[in-house]
Amino acid sequence: MDAESLVIDAFAQLGIYARSATGSSDRGIDVVLDPDGVSCPIQLKQRSLLTDEVAERLLARPLAPGVVPLVVAERVTTGARAVLAAGGWGYLDLRGRLALRTDRLVVDAEVRPVKERPQRVDALAGKVGMEVATALLMRPERPVVVRELARELGRSPSTVSEVLATLRRDEVVDAKKVVAATRLFWQVADRWSGPRELLATIPAPGHASLASPLRLGLEDVEHVAGWALTDSAAAVAYGAPLAFRSGQVLDFFVPDRSVVRRATTLLSPASSVAQAQASVRVAPVPAVVQCRVDHTASPFEWPLAHPLFVALDLAQDVGRGREILKDWTPDDRWTRVW
Repeated sequence: MDAESLVIDAFAQLGIYARSATGSSDRGIDVVLDPDGVSCPIQLKQRSLLTDEVAERLLARPLAPGVVPLVVAERVTTGARAVLAAGGWGYLDLRGRLALRTDRLVVDAEVRPVKERPQRVDALAGKVGMEVATALLMRPERPVVVRELARELGRSPSTVSEVLATLRRDEVVDAKKVVAATRLFWQVADRWSGPRELLATIPAPGHASLASPLRLGLEDVEHVAGWALTDSAAAVAYGAPLAFRSGQVLDFFVPDRSVVRRATTLLSPASSVAQAQASVRVAPVPAVVQCRVDHTASPFEWPLAHPLFVALDLAQDVGRGREILKDWTPDDRWTRVW
């Protein structure tokens, strides 16, 4: 990996957003830290072994005003660390240490050592793989910038880049990381199912006392995570060709396992589908409950899951569900990827 990616990844591990300083290389800036919206320009140097003698030579070189210098090295000796600290330089020791001091930020922390990782075999293995894949499917025509996508997902750029490289190798995205075919949708569908908890009752959207403990998220649907209506009911709301009878179970994605536990406690579990009014399950990826749709044409009072996630639910029924998908194309706000 290049020094820039290593530094961005290291700061990401500490919850500090860093980005590439695109267009600023002529001013000696490689990376910009952005803690709490305060920009901090960083100039990078890279060495294999950083001793105190090498550190002293680096400090003797002039720097652009206002730029904080940081050295990336496979090994930074104890003596070199002291020299750099005295001179106001930061360092990333790839054995697992990141240090930086500015007038607004002090960092001295352990990070993951950088080791040669085995090549990823399965792009969708693990949570990050599914998060990257569904992000691509939600906006399949958008060329991907790795660091932008990593920030959006809250993941390290190196891991996101690794997933994208594997998808490219498998020819499900093209050279610009744009979804190339419907194969990615069906690969995600094969891993989409999850356990549902049946509920005997369903909270009314206006039930204020349950809104907070159940994290319904109805106060700002498009900006707050919360319950997302999915499966057959949501498909009907989007105009898919299927019937949904009154009293049929409403299926919801919810933010996490704690919400499922609270829902079964406050709304009572149902012993069978015949006795249930709703089902809840944890969203497979955070975007399901973060990117909900307040669809004005919906006959239901609930926010809907994005059409992609509704389609992935329908795909779990290899008979009728997949037949419905053949005949369903959402309106122009969304791109069909199945």
